[in-house]
Amino acid sequence: MRLTLSVFLLALPLATWAQIPQTGLEQGAPRASEPAAPLTLNAALELALGANPELSAAGRELEALDATITQAQARPNPVLSALIEDTLREARTTTLQLNQPIELGGKRGARIEAAERGRDAASLELEAKRAEIRAAVTAAFFDVLVAQERLRLAQASVELAQRASAAAARRVTAGKVSPVEETRARVAEAAVRVEQAQAASEVATARRRLAATWGNSSPRFERVEGDPEALPPLPAMADLNARLAASPNLLRARIEVDRRQSLAEVERSRSVPDMIVILGGKRIEELDINQAILGVSIPIPIFDRNQGNLLEALRRTDKARDELSATGIRLSNELVQAHERLNTARQEVASLQRDILPGAQSAYDAATKGFELGKFSFLEVLDAQRTSFQAKSQYLRALAEAHRSAAEIERILGAASTQSTLAPAATQQ
Repeated sequence: MRLTLSVFLLALPLATWAQIPQTGLEQGAPRASEPAAPLTLNAALELALGANPELSAAGRELEALDATITQAQARPNPVLSALIEDTLREARTTTLQLNQPIELGGKRGARIEAAERGRDAASLELEAKRAEIRAAVTAAFFDVLVAQERLRLAQASVELAQRASAAAARRVTAGKVSPVEETRARVAEAAVRVEQAQAASEVATARRRLAATWGNSSPRFERVEGDPEALPPLPAMADLNARLAASPNLLRARIEVDRRQSLAEVERSRSVPDMIVILGGKRIEELDINQAILGVSIPIPIFDRNQGNLLEALRRTDKARDELSATGIRLSNELVQAHERLNTARQEVASLQRDILPGAQSAYDAATKGFELGKFSFLEVLDAQRTSFQAKSQYLRALAEAHRSAAEIERILGAASTQSTLAPAATQQ
């Protein structure tokens, strides 16, 4: 009868296990301390970069992959085994041996290299996520800023409509126009109030969208401070293409190719079998002698040479190269499109500032004054008012598109926006 007992030695003592930090469910994402005062863009960026849950998750992933490097550096544990043959003490043979696996074929080095490439990819993923959050905050901030300006415009339009309604009522009382003119003025005033309600709803929605970037579902800030008319600069495409080569998204795709190559080396190293060195002793009670044991064990790779896993790793390396090429083309196209949108928005803003807005405002002022003097009908006043409101709304939309396009460019490039773009200006009154 033979009884076998094997004991596996732990790589870490129990005291060491107690020292490993527990960073799991007991630690949640940081909470943002949002001020109730008017918010600037720099403050919004600081809040989002410090408390965005997606950014926190990317940071946790990087910490986890740091731990994979520690594990990859670990060497195989020795195995202590005890073998007892026969239950009778006089005929019993006791064997005690220590088996130590020795990794061959560069397994440990390849494993560490693959883990380090995985950490590099996670680090670039974190940088890309930061750029994405910066772009989202910038776009959301200017959406709030433009929505505030649109609400201010709607409130001014309501005041103008009230003045027009009052003027129409006075002319009806004086018998100069038909009561139909007053009715039209009231209808126009009601339509402008609807525009005001829609603008207020847009402000509330934009505020919630901005607060969501730092994890708050209900924003505390009442308004943001900045100058929506401070247009972002239009960089040259040659400069943008030069910066694109160093963008986190493109570098991450390149690192993925290196990581896949490292994983292929890991699978290639596994085709070389490991050696097990055996040291021990044997006690033979029947002969009353002790014997030393020294041995080597090496598997013979005849049937399983890890060829399937190696081929899979090589094909995934080819896939990563294809994805790198596709990522470069996609980012280049997105960059060109964002640059074109920024250029178009800047041209639209310039045209509106130079020609359309002054003309629309002048026509409305002249129509209002002429109506009060009895030279124009109220329909002409309404048409001029509608044209002026539409021109100013188009101007605000063009400003918002310019800021969104600039934020998209910075997201693609993975760099912080320029100071001229991000610097908050004085509060608009």
